[in-house]
Amino acid sequence: MATHTAPCTVVPQEFPELAQLVWNRDPARPIRAAEAFALYERNWRHVDAGHLTRKEADLIHALTDEYGNGVFLS
Repeated sequence: MATHTAPCTVVPQEFPELAQLVWNRDPARPIRAAEAFALYERNWRHVDAGHLTRKEADLIHALTDEYGNGVFLS
């Protein structure tokens, strides 16, 4: 299995589903990667997994490897 490297920060507007999760803030403002991971986990029920881009799916895998110790709790 490939190892993914998580970035330090994430710009939500570059990831469509994450941009939806930050509806109450500026999606162009970078957020900490750990915060992005927490948003995905906490709000997974609002994510349309069928519409994830390859880039966003790779991001989620990298965040899971880095901040979830390989486990994503949805």
